[in-house]
Amino acid sequence: MKQSGPNLLGITINHRSMRGDARRFAEVTRAMAQGHTAGTPQRAREIQWYLGNLCTGIHHHHQAEDEVLWPVLRETAGAEVDLGELTDDHRQLDPLLDRIRAEAAALAAAPADRAVAGRLADSLATLRDLLDEHIEDEEHTLFPVILRYVSGEQWQRVEKAVRKGSKVGFELPRIERYAEPQELQALYREAGPVLRLILASVRGGFLRRERVIFG
Repeated sequence: MKQSGPNLLGITINHRSMRGDARRFAEVTRAMAQGHTAGTPQRAREIQWYLGNLCTGIHHHHQAEDEVLWPVLRETAGAEVDLGELTDDHRQLDPLLDRIRAEAAALAAAPADRAVAGRLADSLATLRDLLDEHIEDEEHTLFPVILRYVSGEQWQRVEKAVRKGSKVGFELPRIERYAEPQELQALYREAGPVLRLILASVRGGFLRRERVIFG
């Protein structure tokens, strides 16, 4: 049977979730810095937990692109694709992710310190802007190339690398949050009943953490 072409739904939702989380955490930490949202110990601990997982997920996503997707594109598309700027973006993101982890830990240690919250908010705003620019560029320049040159089998290898080592209890509820209803139904059809079962088992704990963070 002929292998179908790449399905970019998963990476599209992944990109949307990274951008959306960077944006809403920049907002909530800015509200803490301005005194509009209480800097409670529980809220700060949950922010640290969430941002630690978010930073790990962003790093893993870009590492999989560097190590798996980029070689596939160089092999199949050759001169049709220039990966230089996107690779440079990845290098800029890593030290920023490390800084966000450190500042989130500092907030957990001093949850009522508005200056600490302000520094974290600044770093998250920088992450938000970098992700917006990087992902818009990537989707505009690379998605057409992927659809034209990459086979379905090659794309499955890329997606497998992205999924490898991901934290299901963190990633799946975020997919559910950021997917459009028709996209979520498509994922259910593709994954079968196991996706609904896993989501049912992890959704409650994830939503409880979100309520602590965002109210």
